[in-house]
Amino acid sequence: MTLTKISHPISLEKIRLLVSKSIQYRRAILKLIYTAKAGHTGGSLSCVDILNVLYNHVMDITPQNFNQVNRDRYVHSKGHSVEALYAVLADKGFFSTELLDNVEKYCSDFIGHPTRSVLGIEQNTGALGHGLSVAVGMALAAKKDGRSDRIFTIMGDGELTEGSIWEASASAAHYRLDNLIAIIDHNTLQITGRTEHVMNMEPLEAKFTAFGFAVRHVDGNNVEELVNLLENVPFEPGKPNLVLAHTIKGKGISYMEDQIQWHHRVPTDSEYAAAMLELDAAEKHLEKTDGRF
Repeated sequence: MTLTKISHPISLEKIRLLVSKSIQYRRAILKLIYTAKAGHTGGSLSCVDILNVLYNHVMDITPQNFNQVNRDRYVHSKGHSVEALYAVLADKGFFSTELLDNVEKYCSDFIGHPTRSVLGIEQNTGALGHGLSVAVGMALAAKKDGRSDRIFTIMGDGELTEGSIWEASASAAHYRLDNLIAIIDHNTLQITGRTEHVMNMEPLEAKFTAFGFAVRHVDGNNVEELVNLLENVPFEPGKPNLVLAHTIKGKGISYMEDQIQWHHRVPTDSEYAAAMLELDAAEKHLEKTDGRF
């Protein structure tokens, strides 16, 4: 089965709404990490714009259809950045926002990695490198069943050193899974340093192209660019889709941006207050613009 591209024209007002959502989500991420006293701050802030566009513009996943067969699916492969996913799922009504105060609490289902005990989470993840394999299996099942649902997954660039990523990539191309959309949150930082220094996997575009993917680049923190790209999958019929989303770790909070110490760190009282002030300023700036900033 070959998927048909479906384009959803987007207005400047929708762009503004999406940018506003990203600010809202960054507030929620920082609040839950600050409250929980644990969390992967930088990676959650780098991928949240992608999740925003997926859940609010691209994917057909809702609390109402989550238990149905014919719908899109999302696998959060970079499971340690679950705080971003929690913020989005709460906003979409999968569970009450008040439950985010229970993240990392004793006996809470809201732990530091995604689990299926939380409504809206498709698959347990966190052991890096597993998400793409799961997504490939889901995409293949949809093809064999003749369904049109699409499978999306976000991977961290640090997890690309796992061999299972490349085994899954070979399978995705072999089975012509153009219903698979793999997105790399390419912020170039992992827990011990720059990805190029820890284990250089470049050139990523050439590698995934050689495996048989249709590869595209995008500014992963620009909602308009993300919309324009992701609403036009598959990029090439018969080929799995690979999006190299160039992001900034800690995006949206100036003192966290591109700083390795924010891979896993909880803001102090003063840092948290400063971050909230920055997000207040971003909201005020948005009121004076069309969202393109």
